[in-house]
Amino acid sequence: MANSCFCWQVREATSNDPWGPSSSQMADISDLTYNVVACNEIMTMLWKRLKDDRNWRHIHKSLTLLEYLLKTGDDRVLLKMKDNIYIVKALTEYRFVEKDGKDQGANVRDKAKVVLVLMEDDEKLKEERAFAVKTREKTSKSSGGQSPCPSAAFT
Repeated sequence: MANSCFCWQVREATSNDPWGPSSSQMADISDLTYNVVACNEIMTMLWKRLKDDRNWRHIHKSLTLLEYLLKTGDDRVLLKMKDNIYIVKALTEYRFVEKDGKDQGANVRDKAKVVLVLMEDDEKLKEERAFAVKTREKTSKSSGGQSPCPSAAFT
């Protein structure tokens, strides 16, 4: 599978469209984090998106995806995030006011704080990951548990 495939999925999930990433998009990307190469590509693209301060939706959706990946992805996600924690910390002060005066930066600041708690509080992250596993088991039993990405290794 080409590297661009992983980047494409992240770009799609973190686009400028006025809706958030779908749960199926996030689940597919989360599954891919268990593949070392895919995880590196995914995280590289997410860091690019988080630094795109002209597009608040890229940032907000990337934080939404990162929160999901922390809860359901490979442990590698947290390790890679800790190397770049300064980016998330900076986003707790993010400012973006649209032409109509609406402060879209507030959404980013709030989401960055949620992600930061998961990154810094090991107990909280452990609880959230345990809850995510239980939730995923329940939903996979009801949906048949088929993954669209058979090459991803699961734990």
